[in-house]
Amino acid sequence: MAGCAAVLFATAAACGTVENLTAGQKVDHAVDRLGEQKSLGIELSLDATPEALASLSDDADEMPDEFAAFIAGLHVDISVKSRKKLADSGEKDLVGTSVKVAGSKGVLVEYRVVGDFMYYRADMKAVGEAMGFPLPSTDELPQEDKRFQKVLDGGWAKMDTRELEASGKGAKGSGGDDIDARTQRKIMKAVRGVLADEVTFRNGSGSDGAEHVVAKANLRDVLTELFDRLRPLEGDLPPGAELPTSRDLKDAPDKKVAVDFKIRNGDLEQVKVDLAVLAEHPKGAKVPLVLKFAEAGEVKAPSGATEFPVGDAPGLGNPLTGAMLGGGML
Repeated sequence: MAGCAAVLFATAAACGTVENLTAGQKVDHAVDRLGEQKSLGIELSLDATPEALASLSDDADEMPDEFAAFIAGLHVDISVKSRKKLADSGEKDLVGTSVKVAGSKGVLVEYRVVGDFMYYRADMKAVGEAMGFPLPSTDELPQEDKRFQKVLDGGWAKMDTRELEASGKGAKGSGGDDIDARTQRKIMKAVRGVLADEVTFRNGSGSDGAEHVVAKANLRDVLTELFDRLRPLEGDLPPGAELPTSRDLKDAPDKKVAVDFKIRNGDLEQVKVDLAVLAEHPKGAKVPLVLKFAEAGEVKAPSGATEFPVGDAPGLGNPLTGAMLGGGML
């Protein structure tokens, strides 16, 4: 929910007082500059101690110390590189994308798309421990599944994205799942309207030499108003994109959320929101969710990857390969 709020606050500037408009414009321009780039790296992490995370739970059994330490050490790195500006890029313009989920002991899951292939790897032991149940080991594999041994041991697997597209199971060139330009404009108009009505922007402070803008709003009010405005567009959304009902949104936290935008030389450098404020009993803990933006690192095809047919692709019907990515972590 808080992540959704951060995205909403970052989408456009709100209207209001002179300070509100000026501060909101800074965020608006900084977000636009991200779209002007051909390379973008995003790092997502929690700037929180295991003790702070555990303190948000009233029941110690709900978040054991080991699990709190695991969550506190997680971070996600996303890289996108394109031939064009990202704001103007389609699937065919991307030259490399990657998503990496890592913990304190190393990479858990990594996914890349380079050229005509999708690559992935997973630390099966670490993923199994994190999910609370052991995943298959190489010793437990039946003979017909020995081809999975290298992947289970942490090696790279790959699949041809052209086969995925041809089978109708791939993300590239899905066509029917795209949102047309007219609907996108309507969605943006709805988002801007909600920001104007529900969100306040003000200039913040910081000692790091960067500008800070703070956006603040009631999370339940923002989400309720947004989905009320989007509901008339539901028929234009891709199949399966069901919007939450008003009854569903009554369970959203009825609390104020503040999102801090760090801007340096006009570029958006960081977005931070404290998730602890959404807890039923915050107990004075701070659990900042932090998104950092920079130029993407190199995204290249790993060597020695084992190729698998489309039928064994993660999430496409094979339970073992689905488990390789942590039961759909990506």
